[in-house]
Amino acid sequence: MKTKMMLTGFALAAVLSLCSCSTKMSAINQLEDLSTELRDHSRYYTARDWEWAGDRFMKIRKKISEHEFDYTPEQKRRIGQLEGECAGYMAKGVKEGIFDKIKGIGNEINGIIQGILHSVTDYNN
Repeated sequence: MKTKMMLTGFALAAVLSLCSCSTKMSAINQLEDLSTELRDHSRYYTARDWEWAGDRFMKIRKKISEHEFDYTPEQKRRIGQLEGECAGYMAKGVKEGIFDKIKGIGNEINGIIQGILHSVTDYNN
């Protein structure tokens, strides 16, 4: 009876250990996915998209902090690298998005000026 209870206890501990490992690794995978998403699409983000990205990042950070002491030094280095990439892609995405909007407005203004000049020169002829 004692042996059976010990084996059950060990099995339960093993299952909990595997679940914990899976959860901590899924947080790293989610951070990798977010980094890729930001790299590929943040230039085109709307305010709602930025809200989603910030919320997603904070949720992933919360998961990571729950397992803070379970990560190996290599995993912690990877987490830091991914967090840095996310921050960099966020900054770059905001900058490029703003630049594209300004460039688009500049092109529109240039078109308006050309239209005015064209209509004025046509009017005078």
